[in-house]
Amino acid sequence: MKFSRSLKLNHIFRRLYHTNGHANAYMVLYARKNRTGINRVGITVSKKLGKAVVRNRVRRRLREVYRLNEERFAPGWDIVVVARSRAVEADFRKLTEGYLALAEKAGVLLPPQR
Repeated sequence: MKFSRSLKLNHIFRRLYHTNGHANAYMVLYARKNRTGINRVGITVSKKLGKAVVRNRVRRRLREVYRLNEERFAPGWDIVVVARSRAVEADFRKLTEGYLALAEKAGVLLPPQR
């Protein structure tokens, strides 16, 4: 992640959970402007989704979706993605489509260039 950092501080996660989230069958995305020029991205996967191997796989896949589409995201946002149970069985294309659709709803994506 060239233009981003990991979000690790608990109080920032909690602050983002109080914003309006955007949801689909695979995940919930919370986004809020920050005062830095970079994005901070955090991914949450509940223990209800499976054991550590399953949770880490979902986390890696969501991180990869962001990494491959990082240049499409506007700078200066805190983003938290909460995985839902259907994300475990979802193929990568569905996760990508869902992630980008939620980011567009949240206003985090840059406008398409012509």
